[in-house]
Amino acid sequence: MDQSQQQSQNRYRWFILSIGVLAQASFAVAFAGIPVAGVLLRQQYGFSTEELGVILGCMGLGVAISEIVWGVLTDRLGDKIVLMIGLFGMGSVFVVLGLYFGPQGPHGVAMLPIAALLVLAGVVGGSINSSSGRAVMIWFNDRERGLAMSIRQTAIPVGGAIGSILVPVVASFGGFASAYLMLAALLYLTVVVVYFGLPAKERVHPDSHTAATGITPLMRVDVWRVAIVGGLLTVSQFATLTFGTLYLHEDRSMSYSAAAAILIAIQVGGAFLRIYTGRYSDLHKNRRSVIRLISLVAAVSSVLLGIFAEQNIIIAAALILIVGLAGHAWHGVAYTEAAVMAGVAHAGTALGMIGTTVFAAAFLTPVVIPHLLNIGGWYLVWLFVGVSSALAILLLAPGPKPAIVGEKSS
Repeated sequence: MDQSQQQSQNRYRWFILSIGVLAQASFAVAFAGIPVAGVLLRQQYGFSTEELGVILGCMGLGVAISEIVWGVLTDRLGDKIVLMIGLFGMGSVFVVLGLYFGPQGPHGVAMLPIAALLVLAGVVGGSINSSSGRAVMIWFNDRERGLAMSIRQTAIPVGGAIGSILVPVVASFGGFASAYLMLAALLYLTVVVVYFGLPAKERVHPDSHTAATGITPLMRVDVWRVAIVGGLLTVSQFATLTFGTLYLHEDRSMSYSAAAAILIAIQVGGAFLRIYTGRYSDLHKNRRSVIRLISLVAAVSSVLLGIFAEQNIIIAAALILIVGLAGHAWHGVAYTEAAVMAGVAHAGTALGMIGTTVFAAAFLTPVVIPHLLNIGGWYLVWLFVGVSSALAILLLAPGPKPAIVGEKSS
């Protein structure tokens, strides 16, 4: 390949990454936007706090039960077809929600059918995470994968920030039926972009240090450890995302707009932190050390938030900001670590594994929090978040370097 062709291909991979970012962001607008509008959701549908917790966790449950399957299918069928299936299927679920299950829809406001449809949205939407992430492994080498994966993962807080504005605004003025239809339109538009933008034929970067192997990451304890760490750190992310507004607005009497602004700041700040940690770990080859440091920050700040949960509102707001930022900062680094350990041929499966634990935690966290709140108040809630983050440190305790499939010795 001559120099001009090499330069053209180098530019094209960033275009491929931008499509993956768009797809991930479209998913995140719905996935994060609906929980941020949780107060409005409860008001319009008349849900209890416990019912709200279940509703807010349903999309996470759907992704969790389907992520590994989508990862394996992505390894076999390729990124493009799986990505399009997920975007179109998720959009179609929101069309059904908007037309038939809005607050004033023909089928009323029963929780169970809405919960079931949100689970289904998560099931089909789970394909987006593995397929868009696998493209990073295919088009980038290991010197850039941390940055590229972090940029891809940054689409989640960026999309979440957009969703944090769009979903509450549309739901406030047009009801949740209009919000569902808006989400469907965005997902359908992204399908069109993927169809025309992604190539049908995949390639592997010539400088790739991860090669095909017959060992599935599903049978590797070291890959599962990284995946479980991702799930544990998701607790801090989703505790702030799903109940941060409720805590600040209803318990600490902060205005709804101010509480929402803090959640938006967490999303935007988390996006910058993901890029920074990804680039930093590429330069220093220390992905595990970075994850441990983030876990420590999340653990300490969560415990302090529990101690000061009923104290000064400024302290509480500052601490919940730190907890939320730590909960967002680790994603690109951990996803890269799992995919690189598995190798290019099994990257989709490895990403599906960490996606499973992440979205299982995304489902369980808002379900568990109302019960902890009833037992011990916000102190117990934030202590639970802190303990989860501390366990992540233990799972990634320093030890022998894990095997990297196909890695060349230096």
